[in-house]
Amino acid sequence: MTRQTRISYAIMVVLLVLIGWFHLGTLVLTAVFGYFALEQFSLGRSKALAVVVYFVTVFAAAYGLFFFSKQAYLTLPRIANESIPKIVEYAEQKGFELPFTDYASLRTVTLKEIQERFANIGRYAQEAVFQLVLLIIGLVVAVSLFLNRRWGADDDPHTTRDSVYATVVQELVLRFETFYASFARVIGAQIIISAVNTLLTSVFLLYNHFPYVMVIIVLTFLCGLLPIIGNIMSNTLIVGVGFTISPKMALVSLIFLVVIHKLEYFLNSKIIGSRIKNPMWLTLIGIVVGEKLMGIPGMILAPVVLHYIKVEASKNKIAGVAREPAPPAVIP
Repeated sequence: MTRQTRISYAIMVVLLVLIGWFHLGTLVLTAVFGYFALEQFSLGRSKALAVVVYFVTVFAAAYGLFFFSKQAYLTLPRIANESIPKIVEYAEQKGFELPFTDYASLRTVTLKEIQERFANIGRYAQEAVFQLVLLIIGLVVAVSLFLNRRWGADDDPHTTRDSVYATVVQELVLRFETFYASFARVIGAQIIISAVNTLLTSVFLLYNHFPYVMVIIVLTFLCGLLPIIGNIMSNTLIVGVGFTISPKMALVSLIFLVVIHKLEYFLNSKIIGSRIKNPMWLTLIGIVVGEKLMGIPGMILAPVVLHYIKVEASKNKIAGVAREPAPPAVIP
């Protein structure tokens, strides 16, 4: 490993630490995902057309998210009001004791937490504005990188190609390309798996005439982008709505979701491949750390960072470690 390579690795470590320290997950996620979307829209042809489609998609997604948020704000309390009494009734019949008996008592259980969080509403408003600014910057950075991928050392007449600066920049380009490749593979596969899961879940919900089906479908897809934890969130919602129909439907829903997620493991091995697999405990730790540092963007980026570290570490051999000699060939 050359000195320039070591410097580039050190810079990447510092950048990852600074991203977590200053809560810049929204910026990184938006920029990299935006670049990923632009590459898909271009299809290797017109960049200008890709940028137009990109901005149209961004505005359409923003409007759709705003509309969906309004619907979810009205629908989720209704689901809680209808499902919690059924769950409590079923739990009492089976001898289980729950910390709540209806939506009001559930709200009381969580009221202290909510009050503590909203006591500093000004700080949260400031944080929301900060994240919005990061989001806008990330969208612009994605377009800028897509239209011009050259680095400063490429066209600077005062920088020789064999200088320390130029060679370190070349190594940094390789680091960023590896990180983007990890992002494209992990996130691209996660989108496909979430889409398949949402499609099958939608068929199940429509066939069984679930209420609030559109809100549940959208939440299932969005939650599917969060590894492991997202499935728990969407499954809880679906089983809870199943209780509003009958306890039997809730049980059928749970069995269906278990089967679906077993299918997800198969898709995960086929779509992502064995090289990306990490132990579940490591992924969970990464998600928890990512959430503590950067919230939801950190949860999404955690598997990407883990895969990136795995790929980079797999490229370099440890100096001084000798391989075992091959067994001697047997001559007949």
